[in-house]
Amino acid sequence: MSTIKVGVRQFRERIASFLEARDPVAVTRRGETLGVYVPTRRRSPSTAGPSELRAAADRLAAALADVNEEEFAAEFKRRRRQRRGSAR
Repeated sequence: MSTIKVGVRQFRERIASFLEARDPVAVTRRGETLGVYVPTRRRSPSTAGPSELRAAADRLAAALADVNEEEFAAEFKRRRRQRRGSAR
């Protein structure tokens, strides 16, 4: 499953189309991923049931399948130290 990468501005401008997308959307700022929107497939416009949420979780898991937990944790700690250092 592919992930669509878009900048914050593009996501904001085209949010309606991304809400109807089938693939996860990674929202980036200056190349850094800020978050991932994972759409659910809805039976009715007003609610998403547990099966749709499970399907969305499965799609997110597939999109994150190549993420190494140790590398992710190390990167998080490095960025946290950088942020603390720049706040002083």
